[in-house]
Amino acid sequence: MSRLHPLAERHAVEKLGWLRAAVLGANDGTLSTGSLIVGVASSHATHGSILIAGLSALVAGALSMAAGEYVSVSSQRDSEQADIAREKQELATDWDGEVTELAGLYQQRGLDADLSHKVAVALMQHDALGAHTRDELGLSEATAARPIQAACASASAFSSGAVLPVLAA
Repeated sequence: MSRLHPLAERHAVEKLGWLRAAVLGANDGTLSTGSLIVGVASSHATHGSILIAGLSALVAGALSMAAGEYVSVSSQRDSEQADIAREKQELATDWDGEVTELAGLYQQRGLDADLSHKVAVALMQHDALGAHTRDELGLSEATAARPIQAACASASAFSSGAVLPVLAA
């Protein structure tokens, strides 16, 4: 067995959901908390008041980012699940039409009509819903919406970004 392409290979695309949330969260944490601290400091507030404002911004921002990310990614997951449910229904009521649809997708990717039909039939006999979920909808386990993971990443990232201006204060 060749070790050139192991089955447990990991790709960066598997991290895109939480990575996007982390980058946005850290950026927001640094900018919004830093801006608030500068604003409070410019009002000639005491050092304690500036620190309390910074910590409050960190906590409130992290909670807000987590909640917003959770709601956003949950909506995405709900849409994905609705599309998968529709595919299940279509597979149950129009198998031949779904074979034709999948074969058409493979033809668009460069397979000839006969081979695309054979591939569609073979994949659908193995895992019809999986074939349509992956090849028609473009969904996979690696790119599936994960609301809790995204929310935690966003909150952690915001906090790590916000802690810099708080420490500076």
